Amino acid sequence: MQMITTSNLNTLRKEIKTLKEKKETVVVQAGSQEFNRKVVENKDVDIFLDPHVHDRKDYMKQRDSGLNEVLCKLAKQNNIKIGIDWPLIKKMAKKDKAIMLSRIKQNIDLCKRTKTQIIIYPKSLSNQEISSIFLSLGASTNQAKEASPH
Repeated sequence: MQMITTSNLNTLRKEIKTLKEKKETVVVQAGSQEFNRKVVENKDVDIFLDPHVHDRKDYMKQRDSGLNEVLCKLAKQNNIKIGIDWPLIKKMAKKDKAIMLSRIKQNIDLCKRTKTQIIIYPKSLSNQEISSIFLSLGASTNQAKEASPH
């Protein structure tokens, strides 16, 4: 499976089209807020990866997790799964890892509220490990069961 990492919308559309013609899973790496909105509005995207990874500052009372209720509802409408790149998080320094986990926790809460599916991608852990990670981050048991992409 190939991940699309471009931030140019025209290039993105072309790459999505070629992947769909090959009947492959379309995985798009998150970018700016406007880019993320365009990605989630596209029905051909299968997995929207790492909306929580960005260099914007967090607010004083709330994390900027890269998702909001509108994006989650659009993702649910278009059958797009929100992906978490777990190997990337494991490589981070402790402080950065804590910030990412708090953003992921907020995204899990948003996805729980809007019933959007959230997964760990690529599947590098067992189903039991994935379930325990999601449950410890505040996911429902149903979300923890659906978190495995295969």
